[in-house]
Amino acid sequence: MRKNFTVLNIRSVTQLILFLWMLVSAAMQTNGQSLGPENRWLQGLGIRSIGPAGMSGRVTSIAGVRQDPSVLYIGTASGGLWKSESGGTDWKPIFDQQPTQSIGAVAIDPGNPDVIWAGTGEGNPRNSQNNGAGIFRSLDGGRSWTCMGLQQTRAIHRIIVHPDDPNTVYAAALGSAWGPNPDRGVFRTRDGGQHWDKILFVNDSTGCADLVIDPRNPNKVFAAMWEYGRKPWNFTSGGKGSGLYRSYDGGGTWVNVTADKNSGLPEGNLGRIGLAISASEP
Repeated sequence: MRKNFTVLNIRSVTQLILFLWMLVSAAMQTNGQSLGPENRWLQGLGIRSIGPAGMSGRVTSIAGVRQDPSVLYIGTASGGLWKSESGGTDWKPIFDQQPTQSIGAVAIDPGNPDVIWAGTGEGNPRNSQNNGAGIFRSLDGGRSWTCMGLQQTRAIHRIIVHPDDPNTVYAAALGSAWGPNPDRGVFRTRDGGQHWDKILFVNDSTGCADLVIDPRNPNKVFAAMWEYGRKPWNFTSGGKGSGLYRSYDGGGTWVNVTADKNSGLPEGNLGRIGLAISASEP
């Protein structure tokens, strides 16, 4: 880190000296003077901006259309939602007119690739995290968007669209990183986002860090719950609210797998858990 910092400083100083040299050279030329051969060396150089530069931040979510692999969507931490129709060669922003540019999750309806869901609020609670403004839906491949609720969840890290029922959607909400709030956990809609039910809630400091369903049995759902909190000077990961939960009825009832001492999972306070289910052997 120190070596890179030193190299960056040397480059910056060199660029500054070169810039000042160009100014002096131009001023002396104006007065009919010349600096000699070095003046010719600078004739091909022009003044250009070297920063600061804008950025979209971290890529937080990626989704692709199964029916057409050339269509891709990526969500970014602070630069909105982007779409490619060329397999990633070219990208265009499709969320610029919405109230936030922080994206935590993107999901595509498996049966209709024109239906896109975007959960706002980055799900990585860094000290530079941006809050979201709810969950949004597009019915035309990202050309227009409608907010479908969950505005107080602050950060939505995962969205799952039911493979057989497009009106059933799950949202994993981390909640506010900066203090307790009750709008966190697992939410489910059965009417395409008109109404949401909070189907898994542990406490007001524990959010859902990951969510997966069995690809062969969509009623089998796993949720990774994570108790955490961020301060400007500190970060707390893990607590009594953390744990792995499982449902066999689509989120109607849940069992805390980590509460079973014979589960094989570690005991004590757990940090953030990531989840995946093998499609070939769920």
